[in-house]
Amino acid sequence: MESKPQGTSPVTPLATSLPEQPATPPPGLLTSLPSQLRWLILLVVSVAISALLHFAQIPGALLIGPMASAILVATNGARLSVHRYPYIFAHSLLGCIIARALDVETLKAVALDWPVFLAIVIAVISASSLLGYLIARADILPGTTAVWGTSAGAASAMVLMAEAHGADARLVAFMQYLRVVFVATGAAMMAAFVFNVEGGVARETVWFPETDWLDLGITLIVAVLAASVGARLKIPAGTMLLPLAATTILHVLGYITLNLPAWLLTLAYGIIGWRVGLSFTRRILRHAASALPQIVGSILVLMTFCGGLAFLLWRVMGIDPLTAYLATSPGGLDSIAIIAATTDVDMSFVMALQTMRLIIIILIGPQISSFVASRIMPKDQRG
Repeated sequence: MESKPQGTSPVTPLATSLPEQPATPPPGLLTSLPSQLRWLILLVVSVAISALLHFAQIPGALLIGPMASAILVATNGARLSVHRYPYIFAHSLLGCIIARALDVETLKAVALDWPVFLAIVIAVISASSLLGYLIARADILPGTTAVWGTSAGAASAMVLMAEAHGADARLVAFMQYLRVVFVATGAAMMAAFVFNVEGGVARETVWFPETDWLDLGITLIVAVLAASVGARLKIPAGTMLLPLAATTILHVLGYITLNLPAWLLTLAYGIIGWRVGLSFTRRILRHAASALPQIVGSILVLMTFCGGLAFLLWRVMGIDPLTAYLATSPGGLDSIAIIAATTDVDMSFVMALQTMRLIIIILIGPQISSFVASRIMPKDQRG
């Protein structure tokens, strides 16, 4: 960790449609404090907010808490930034988290129903991309930022992909995690009030479980080496994608077991949340607030569209309605998995469809964002 040099930003600057950010942020309440004290304040506030959100069972609490805390201290003059090496390590762990969802049962479900899965995934991606295009066309947000912000994938992965491909990670994070809350809340309400599913016992988090240290060590070595190669070769989002590919192969072949302890995941989420949150400014917050009605509207439209797809799965294929609803819910893979685990649904079907959509978005998302940006860009500026 290090203090942020004045005049630098860890993320790509906003598009020219937004006012330019001052080279040096104005001083705030924390500016004159020693760097170590500012980090301590950030840590304490992060733990407090994360614990509050976690006990309230808010989806994504372990990332939203640190990000919200970092935004709070950053907009009060903290002037801190996360060093690139811890950030790369967090990327590698995120790749492992996604790989963990790709077990044999999930792959079998995809293989059996791949035409249906592919059609639904294409429909959801098309709808989210159209919403991103309309938001950018209305000059609410820049093109690539709007596309990544509306992309229906795992929120943390979308933030990293957005940053790697020139979008503003701050606004993308704002849009993605707002949708996580909406989608998870909507899914929980549908399960409880529409399908009359009795709530299961909340899963207790075991922070320090019994751990196979050899297996964990091999996993981390593979992930970090793959992330290092991605960073060295400057592959866009390679610090996440290469660990994802490497650990998926080893996991599916049975060489490693991706049992990542909660304390390690908390560390990864915290680093990512801090990295994004510390780059916020009061200007960014004002812009996000001004775009809030349109962002919420796009979230509700996408949720309604995905609900329609779930209805088709139920009527045409006879899929259990709650299974269909959870499988088609737009994003928030982790939170949907938790809800699915506490209800009587086809878990493999839900995770297969959610995971397949995430992988396809990771593969074609950059092309979609570039295409939308080129459509929005004035003709005299196109290549």
